[in-house]
Amino acid sequence: MKSLVNGELLLISNSTNPGGGYLDHCADAVRGHFAECRQVAFVPYALADHDAYAHQAEQRFEKLDLSLVSVHWAEDPGLTLSQSDGVFVGGGNTFRLLAHLRSKGLLGQIRSCVNGGMQYAGASAGSNLACPTIKTTNDMPIVDPGGFEALGLFPYQINPHYVDRDPDVAHGGETRQQRIAEYHEENPTPVIGLYEGALLYHKKGQTSLAGNGAVVFLRGKTAIRLVPGEIVEDEITRT
Repeated sequence: MKSLVNGELLLISNSTNPGGGYLDHCADAVRGHFAECRQVAFVPYALADHDAYAHQAEQRFEKLDLSLVSVHWAEDPGLTLSQSDGVFVGGGNTFRLLAHLRSKGLLGQIRSCVNGGMQYAGASAGSNLACPTIKTTNDMPIVDPGGFEALGLFPYQINPHYVDRDPDVAHGGETRQQRIAEYHEENPTPVIGLYEGALLYHKKGQTSLAGNGAVVFLRGKTAIRLVPGEIVEDEITRT
């Protein structure tokens, strides 16, 4: 599987690590990813309070010496997007995020911009959005997004905030691994479970892991555990 996008992708499992501030654990990665961007468009639609979310992101990006403008502040959000050379999609509820983007006609525009070379970064729901679909999100479907198809910028599915089963905790429901196995009963696309603090860089069809570990789930095969620095495609082709 290869991506044909010209822009580079930074896909982060979570926005905040326990005990840390917003984007603290991935600040260097975000700064480096958008270093050449004159303006980054922020997409706040995964949370209900767009203003508060945008102010939080704006203040954090200012500390990174990056210029960020939320698309929701403009009468024409698409114009803000078109005037930017980077886009950051914040986390929250993936179904709400996709529903807003589809209703505002921004889904296709983001895809076209990144295909044309725009830098893309997302955290949690924003990482799910980059995938072919949002079928491997952990979120409840609090709204109908009008379909599960997402941006399709990244060739694999992501499961953010991935956790292994804790053998010391009694729990009768499905584990995350079992949920992903259910996904593979109906869908063939590989799924990357990102532990907290993990992030993926995707450039020219190659995906590298940084920050923390991950698990790659393949239909009908044994899961592959990855450590930072490994190339996802290299490990998949070895199986």
